[in-house]
Amino acid sequence: MTESSNNRSNNAAWQAARQWQNRARQARPSSQASGLKLAITWLLFGVMMIVGTLLGLFFLLVGWLMLPLVRHRMKKRLEQMRANQAQDVGSGHAQPRHSRQGSRHVLEGDYQVKQ
Repeated sequence: MTESSNNRSNNAAWQAARQWQNRARQARPSSQASGLKLAITWLLFGVMMIVGTLLGLFFLLVGWLMLPLVRHRMKKRLEQMRANQAQDVGSGHAQPRHSRQGSRHVLEGDYQVKQ
């Protein structure tokens, strides 16, 4: 048995394995510190999840509260467009309507060709 233990201590593979074990023991943190770090990590993660959920609910509520305001503005804009269209139709004669680009003119109305 002493002969086999001498072989193990002189063997390069056994020495490398012992060095690896020693490095693994040194790299492993103490159990108290890892438990404390784990608890703090879980608490921070939980707080971040709660804050994220609350922020999401806040923005959802703000969106819901803004919905009637946006609908009101869209309704007013649609009414204004309809009023403008009714004025164009009710005028009875062709008026040049300028496009947004300014260089092109569009004429709307009823036309008769004179001969």
